[in-house]
Amino acid sequence: MILTDTHTHLYGEAFDEDRHEVVERALKCGVSRFFIPAIDATYTEAMLALEKAYPAHMFLMMGLHPTHVKEGYKAELRHVQDMLAERKFYAVGEIGIDLYWDKTTLLQQQEAFRTQIDWAKAYGLPIVIHCRDAFDEVFAILEEKNDDALFGIFHCFTGTLEQAERAISFGLKLGIGGVATFKNGKIDTFLDTIDLQHIVLETDAPYLAPVPYRGKRNESSYLRQVAEKVATIYGKDISEIAAVTTANSKQVFGI
Repeated sequence: MILTDTHTHLYGEAFDEDRHEVVERALKCGVSRFFIPAIDATYTEAMLALEKAYPAHMFLMMGLHPTHVKEGYKAELRHVQDMLAERKFYAVGEIGIDLYWDKTTLLQQQEAFRTQIDWAKAYGLPIVIHCRDAFDEVFAILEEKNDDALFGIFHCFTGTLEQAERAISFGLKLGIGGVATFKNGKIDTFLDTIDLQHIVLETDAPYLAPVPYRGKRNESSYLRQVAEKVATIYGKDISEIAAVTTANSKQVFGI
């Protein structure tokens, strides 16, 4: 059984003390494909080191996270542009809009989002979207940019059925993680009405650990708990969930 974690920050400081052990635990649980989203330029070296340590398992993205669209963001965007031109990445992400932490940077976040979508299209890459308290704003830009070259993943999807269907209409898979295991997560109430071909699995480690680890540091081995919950929701065997969602990830990332 092969599980694919389509979104995990294994290069982050939360794993500095035991990164190797975290990766080994995930591999033993059947998680053998890890897709690594970018945040900003300060993490690029750590991402490259992670890839070098596990070249058969780690697949890097490049992008500027919306919460890091601050003063100097244009220099950050130049870094993204330079890196995309320099070497292979598997997606532009994570990108999008976050109005939970700071609403004052909305215009800059919108500019960065549009720009990075255009770069993804130019390189034939998927986008991986971060959206927090900003569904309307994200959908407005997706509507503006919508064409056959737009595809990717709506990371950490926590919206309604209507919002799920709208995301899918833009050629996006839904990234399902620990929130699906939460009692108040709500997506478990309608997820089985969405065809499995539109679903990929993720942890967003070290954030949003699934039950029974909620509130603790998340890690990629916990993708097993997410897969088990999705299997329960759909009334299918976990091996089928693993096979279908991994195939979906291959469709998105091309590997």
